[in-house]
Amino acid sequence: MSGIDVGEELGARAAQARALALLRIRSRALAVVITPAAVAVVLFAAGAQGHLGGAFWDGVRWAVAAVAVVVLLVAAAVAVSVARARPAVSPTVPVAEEGAPDLYRLVRDLADRLGVPAPSAIALTPDCDSWLEDRTHRAHRAHRGGAGREAKETAPVLVIGSPFLWWMRVAELRAVLAPVVAGTDSSAHPDIAAARRFVRGLDAAVADGAAPGRGALRGVPVTFAGWVARLLLRACREHAAEMERCVAATASMRAQGVDYALRIAAQEQVGLAYAGWDRLLTRVALPAWRMGRWPSRLDAGVVSALTELSRRDRLADGFTSRLGERPACDLLEEPGVADEATSLLAARLFHGGPAESGPDWAPVDWQQYPEEVVDRKWRTEAARLHRVLDAMGVPPASAADPAVPTLARVMEHLAGPGGPGEELAAGIGAAVARDDARTPAPGPPQPAPAGAGPDPLDLWGPDPLPLFPLQPPRTGTELLADHVAAMVCCAAVDTAGAAPGLDWLDGPALLVDGERRADLATPVLSLVEDGDPDPLRSWLAEVGVRSDKPVRLV
Repeated sequence: MSGIDVGEELGARAAQARALALLRIRSRALAVVITPAAVAVVLFAAGAQGHLGGAFWDGVRWAVAAVAVVVLLVAAAVAVSVARARPAVSPTVPVAEEGAPDLYRLVRDLADRLGVPAPSAIALTPDCDSWLEDRTHRAHRAHRGGAGREAKETAPVLVIGSPFLWWMRVAELRAVLAPVVAGTDSSAHPDIAAARRFVRGLDAAVADGAAPGRGALRGVPVTFAGWVARLLLRACREHAAEMERCVAATASMRAQGVDYALRIAAQEQVGLAYAGWDRLLTRVALPAWRMGRWPSRLDAGVVSALTELSRRDRLADGFTSRLGERPACDLLEEPGVADEATSLLAARLFHGGPAESGPDWAPVDWQQYPEEVVDRKWRTEAARLHRVLDAMGVPPASAADPAVPTLARVMEHLAGPGGPGEELAAGIGAAVARDDARTPAPGPPQPAPAGAGPDPLDLWGPDPLPLFPLQPPRTGTELLADHVAAMVCCAAVDTAGAAPGLDWLDGPALLVDGERRADLATPVLSLVEDGDPDPLRSWLAEVGVRSDKPVRLV
């Protein structure tokens, strides 16, 4: 027996030992519940045989029986609450086998090579991670409409990060998924599966008890059940963490016999994909979401972002040479449809957008991004800036037509005495807050319309959207700098022949003579923070921007 086999066997035994420890906690809780009833049975049996007679022991018997009944009723109520509590499921986009036969074949072949059960299904998530997820709860099966496939669906669902499919090659994806798929062996172990169901049920009961919006009649019992579940979870915490660690170690050891050398190289692609995905969401997608547009090809965009990163960063040299190999997204029959679905889900998770497209929430293609997002963003922010200046009573620029908005008006005001930037920053912050207040606040996920299929967020819970905000609230000075930069870009487009553009790593970009100008931030900050207009004037003269000319606003 090799060292890997020995380590795998030891890891499996350690995981099973931790699972049994969790089940013993459940057994102890059950023993505490039935102890009063057992004592009552003993007392009544002793009385029936002529022992422990008299009025005193009769009172003790009935008192213990009453306590036993109360404890059993309370325990039954807690058990019902735990059983009815629905464990949260990660929001994902399901991938049907008929829509990705090659991907299912790859996963099944991988499971055969590892000697483990194949996952029951595959789903995509807009994140750079992959994992197995148990969806055998009856609410999850009813949500999928798979009541007739319960025997098959006892295996967990394989959740794959959608950026992996577009950036990784087929061999790299197989190497990365090997340790994940190897975890199905532990999921099939009865003790580990029972321990996981026990812990997930307690976790769901705690979340159910903390959920608002219940009346006193239902709220008090559910809250009490959540408190009991929390106590049990505290007792289970160490054993559950160690069990999952042992399961992961065992799966990793089992997977070392499959594409181990390639997996080391593929892990570099995982880190690179995470960096590109994070940059794409925060710098490119977030401005579009704020403008009521959601990019419909985020996964394809991450390839462009990482290609650009490879071009700029010498540490990423050579990564783009892999692009000649077959990408993993070719394993899908319709990759564009899957990309659009995961892109919409990402917009809902990270921004709180609606579940369906509409006039104020429309998809945008990358070719349309500069006009639909960048130009509209600049002109909307420039218009807001001038509205705030009007409300403050700021006069127009001395050399400009008083009836039209100009960049000179902004520069003269910020360069004036008395630190006017702080007041203008406060006004901009208040205006942004008012505009945000006019937008309907995102709330809990709404059910999908009839005929639209199950909503990926139905099984997550009542938490309000967005579930994972990308950025903290911006300060007034940051907002003012953004608005002044937007005004400068509008003036450059209208008076100097510049154009809005898209930078895959930095988002909205100003193109002058077809080249991106990335040196605008420093002169704008000098004007906003120090009241010094000279660096910006020099920049405008270099580009050929006329600050006294009118600017078209939204």
